[in-house]
Amino acid sequence: MTSRHKQLGLSDEQVIEMYKTMLLARRIDERMWLLNRSGKIPFVISCQGQEAMQVGASFALNRKVDFVAPYYRDLGIVLSFGMTAKELMLSAFAKAEDPNSGGRQMPGHFGQKKNRILSGSSPVTTQVPHAVGVALAGKMEKKDFVSFVTLGEGSSNQGDFHEGLNFAGVHKLPVITMVENNKYAISVPMEKQIASENVSIRAKSYGMTGVTVDGNDLFAVYEAVKAARERALNGEGPSLIEAVSYRLTAHSSDDDDRYREKEEVNEAKKKDAIVAFANELEAAGIISETQISDIEEEVMGIVNEATDYAENAAYADPEHALKYVYEE
Repeated sequence: MTSRHKQLGLSDEQVIEMYKTMLLARRIDERMWLLNRSGKIPFVISCQGQEAMQVGASFALNRKVDFVAPYYRDLGIVLSFGMTAKELMLSAFAKAEDPNSGGRQMPGHFGQKKNRILSGSSPVTTQVPHAVGVALAGKMEKKDFVSFVTLGEGSSNQGDFHEGLNFAGVHKLPVITMVENNKYAISVPMEKQIASENVSIRAKSYGMTGVTVDGNDLFAVYEAVKAARERALNGEGPSLIEAVSYRLTAHSSDDDDRYREKEEVNEAKKKDAIVAFANELEAAGIISETQISDIEEEVMGIVNEATDYAENAAYADPEHALKYVYEE
């Protein structure tokens, strides 16, 4: 493990930062469920089980220049790109200071210009053509960046996925598409969605590199995205990465997920990537049990402060609903 992160050019400090980011995403998510169940926030769509792929991918990008078009589960990605716990909580409470939409959008609709996070929409997969458009602009302006877009495997069956990837392939655009395959499109399991053996096999028909990796293996995702970024900047065009994990919660706070067996979910929880990563870091002597405990305390302090701030923040004035709708 020690040699593995060193082989990838990662320092001990970077892998500890990755662990912190994953843990922060998980603890924010867990807090949002508690707030939802106590009637304080309206909706949660969860990242639990997908943090390793989100953080691994983000750290493989250049987070100072690259653009990201996340999908609604991507707490790990937006935190890695510079959104704060406080900002995410403001969004959950739909407060005026919410940077995504000023409290207009449901949670999970991320967007923040200063961190190059493209705004998302409610219809799934619309972010793919947007990311492809950003990559086209970058290529036309001869800029050195990539765009990175994520979606669930259910979304990979929508027309926008085909159109976006086909266009990216034809024009050899610097865009990386990562499918976060969590095995379920709401209640529909993978085998009832997709007839091919996996999602990444589709890359061949779009004229791009495609690879399937273990989404619970942060380093495998990091390596795949890093290689894809290098190809993109070398003019070798786009890539399709499929990272496979498991969604540990219901689809959303409005979903009754009795379509899955409890045993199946419990089995997946035993392979929790965050716990496994902490154990790996400890076994490699990168982090001690005391440090793990200190990080947990630090992260919970951030979550508590963010919750208190957002809960007490102001809502937008009612007349604000008319802003951005008509010409002023």
